[in-house]
Amino acid sequence: MRIFLTGGSGFVGSAVIKAWHGRHELLAMARSAKSAEAVRALGATPVLCSLDDVTAEQLSGCDAVVHAAAHVVQWGQLADFEKANVEGTQRMLTAARKAGVKRFVHVGTEAALFYGQHLRNVDESYPLALSSPFYYSRTKAMAEQAVRSANDSAHGFETIVIRPRMIWGPEDQTILPVIKEMVEKGMYTWIAQGQFQTSTTHVQNLVHGLELALTKGVPGSAYFVLDDAPLLLRDFISRYLATCNVQLPAKSIPSWLARGLALTLETAYRGLGIKSPPPLSRLAACMMSVDCVLNDSRARRELGYCEQITVDQGMRELQQSGSGPAPKN
Repeated sequence: MRIFLTGGSGFVGSAVIKAWHGRHELLAMARSAKSAEAVRALGATPVLCSLDDVTAEQLSGCDAVVHAAAHVVQWGQLADFEKANVEGTQRMLTAARKAGVKRFVHVGTEAALFYGQHLRNVDESYPLALSSPFYYSRTKAMAEQAVRSANDSAHGFETIVIRPRMIWGPEDQTILPVIKEMVEKGMYTWIAQGQFQTSTTHVQNLVHGLELALTKGVPGSAYFVLDDAPLLLRDFISRYLATCNVQLPAKSIPSWLARGLALTLETAYRGLGIKSPPPLSRLAACMMSVDCVLNDSRARRELGYCEQITVDQGMRELQQSGSGPAPKN
């Protein structure tokens, strides 16, 4: 299968290229010469373009698109989130349809359902948070809505959304390096002792789910793709950081204090025009102070999904490899 991939030099995209190299013909969006070099080294053919200017001609002959690129940060300007997550996704959909692509597989997120509440035994029937106060959540919800609405099976254009939760694994560019840096700076603090249940998704399980979605699933649908069982957030984060020999401090603050502090910091930063992110964002404070337990039975039933690696196996592999976090670009 000839596949066009966005976000090829990122955590998820690079894992996709490594796993699918030799099984599929992979073309990857490259926004710069450095990005082109990176995806070529992984095994994909770079296509110099971006979400701002991608065209149908650049997707010519592709059977499927896997859209993994997104503006994944906890804090910033709404316009930046809208440009990448909403407008960029819409532009990819338009180009794919004009190019005659048959399947559009979108990497979604449980954050698209989130406005600060607990998520407990949530399945795909749960409504999108289109008015979330968090720009990332709101724009990823809008992006997913656009993808699912674009499904047009009658005319040969099918769309599928795959939703992971807390992606982790080798060469992680998000969770592990961010927490490791916070610990090194003496800034890491648990919220309510980290006593919350959470689902997780090893990157290898996500890649498997994405490949299944190339040919399986009900068009226009979303699917959670998860690890074997929910875990206590404190246990998961502690084990994950231990794979790179980082011991987390015991200090903790109450949930109400963390949320209030985050709101105060964000308000002050915006009022003062400070561009750098505050030490604690509202999105982080809220996501680290709720249960997030999801139900992936639909993916197991309709995609034939089954985790390829358990949490225990993934932790052992990280410990044995000593790979640690990916270097910052």
